[in-house]
Amino acid sequence: MQLNDKVAVITGGASGLGEATVRRFTDQGAHCAIFDLNQERGEALAEELGSRVRFYSVDVTSEDSVCAGVNQTVADFDAIHINCNYAGIGSGEKTVGREYKPHGLDSFKKVVDINLIGTFNVLRLCAAQMAQQEPINEDGHRGVILNTASVAGQEGQIGQAAYAATKGAILGSTICFARDLAEYGIRVNTIVPGLIHTPLFDSLPEHIFNALEASVLNPPRLGKPEEIAHLAQYLVENDYMNGECVRMDGGIRMQAR
Repeated sequence: MQLNDKVAVITGGASGLGEATVRRFTDQGAHCAIFDLNQERGEALAEELGSRVRFYSVDVTSEDSVCAGVNQTVADFDAIHINCNYAGIGSGEKTVGREYKPHGLDSFKKVVDINLIGTFNVLRLCAAQMAQQEPINEDGHRGVILNTASVAGQEGQIGQAAYAATKGAILGSTICFARDLAEYGIRVNTIVPGLIHTPLFDSLPEHIFNALEASVLNPPRLGKPEEIAHLAQYLVENDYMNGECVRMDGGIRMQAR
């Protein structure tokens, strides 16, 4: 599926990996709908990139909010061909911490609600819209969905139980989504990033930042959001990529801590 004149819903599109993907897709001629709660950044990005980009204030955990965003996207752009799910949060809490304090149940549920349920909520509603549209090529393709996991889903570190659980679930469900949606001509793949240089890393002390860079096999640096966006473009454009979880991590293998 070529990006030119296609419509992409991108969650978390106001910053980080989502913003990089919005920029790359727009450069390739796509229309982008940013689903995010950061109204200031989302509206500024839409204004910067022009009429082919719209911002919608969407809470990915809310069925009503996502339905409204999907409906508004279709009203503004007439279709949805691509859905990229980047919205998510991290976590840092041990299963049993200091003074024998157990992991908070509410904090675990929050990570699951945003990272896992939020991803499923958006993809199922976007897929339902895609399924109703006319095929765009001779293979009967109607859409492409890209989810975002993490190397933590396979090699979670200490304190990442909640985060790793959600990313592992996305990895495990990728082939299920692809099989469920095959009859509608919708492909599903998952991007599995390693250490990517988002604004979160800018607050780290220099010695920790340097140690993280040195832990990457080759090249020994953090990945760039633009490199993830490049992979997203490839997964959209290669019609034979389906049901895959693709690591982009510089060869890193995460240790326990």
